Amino acid sequence: MSEGDSVGDSVHGKPSVVYRFFTRLGQIYQSWLDKSTPYTAVRWVVTLGLSFVYMIRVYLLQGWYIVTYALGIYHLNLFIAFLSPKVDPSLMEDSDDGPSLPTKQNEEFRPFIRRLPEFKFWHAATKGILVAMVCTFFEAFNVPVFWPILVMYFIMLFCITMKRQIKHMIKYRYIPFTHGKRRYKGKEDAGKTFAS
Repeated sequence: MSEGDSVGDSVHGKPSVVYRFFTRLGQIYQSWLDKSTPYTAVRWVVTLGLSFVYMIRVYLLQGWYIVTYALGIYHLNLFIAFLSPKVDPSLMEDSDDGPSLPTKQNEEFRPFIRRLPEFKFWHAATKGILVAMVCTFFEAFNVPVFWPILVMYFIMLFCITMKRQIKHMIKYRYIPFTHGKRRYKGKEDAGKTFAS
């Protein structure tokens, strides 16, 4: 291997200007993502605002229904992954390997671990909206379709998918939203001490 054959290296063995630019850009992007992590409500409000702007754009342009349908399917897929446990209990039923979700009231508390964490769900949903927004600037993605059929098909798909997910939740007795371990109060201290 000669000098400059590795990715991003220029002829002289130093990283190229383009490689350094994109590396720095990636670091800045990651820094902003890290700073936004604790602000869950703000992140989702911005994402809902972006989706509202996207819907207004599609409504005013009267097109890009296929892009909108694809975005809806993508968001539905993300939502199902968000509601699903990281380890599927139906796969764990046959083998006794590893921990499973508690099925009885007196079993040990195990927090619900999602297949797709909230932050990754938000990040993927926001990126999806931005990609769909960019697609509306290109006429090639404006495929003529009868949009009411897409809406009906999406509603049917949503209902069937959510019905299956809810049946799975009921069968394996898990709720995808937990707020921590239940705390029990002990006996209240009367304040009296015994002298020895």
